[in-house]
Amino acid sequence: MTDAAKSRIYLATIAVLLLVIAAMAYKFIVAGSTEKGDDGRLAIILEPGERALMLREMREFVAGLQLVADALSRDDMPGVAKASRAMGTAKAHDVPVAMMGKLPLEFKTLALGTHREFDIIAADAEANGTPKHALAQLADVLQKCVACHASYQVKSTTGK
Repeated sequence: MTDAAKSRIYLATIAVLLLVIAAMAYKFIVAGSTEKGDDGRLAIILEPGERALMLREMREFVAGLQLVADALSRDDMPGVAKASRAMGTAKAHDVPVAMMGKLPLEFKTLALGTHREFDIIAADAEANGTPKHALAQLADVLQKCVACHASYQVKSTTGK
């Protein structure tokens, strides 16, 4: 085999490997594991344990929102900060990498933005923010929750 033929084989092998890597990156970073849902929303397909984790986190968000609302009703800005911080970006680090790869990019962007907004609410509340300002911030976060639930559903690989 000539050197030129070997070079072409090497280049072809590199090209194929780069295409495989690009396809995997697209699947892992952008597309995730999804299908068209029965109700028109995009269904994110997760393993049963991953689905349970996501649903538990959503329930924790609802509980956290209740704590923020309770603190706001009492003008308790340190309470607003504490409850908001618990839902901030530190919480996003609890998601396993394999599960993150199954989430579509738009979902990840929305979710991480929501966590960041809770950090902002906490920081503003600690910096002598007003309850009215925090309530407006909370309304913005809830808009993201509504948009997410309107766009996505979570299915298990078992079909549930």
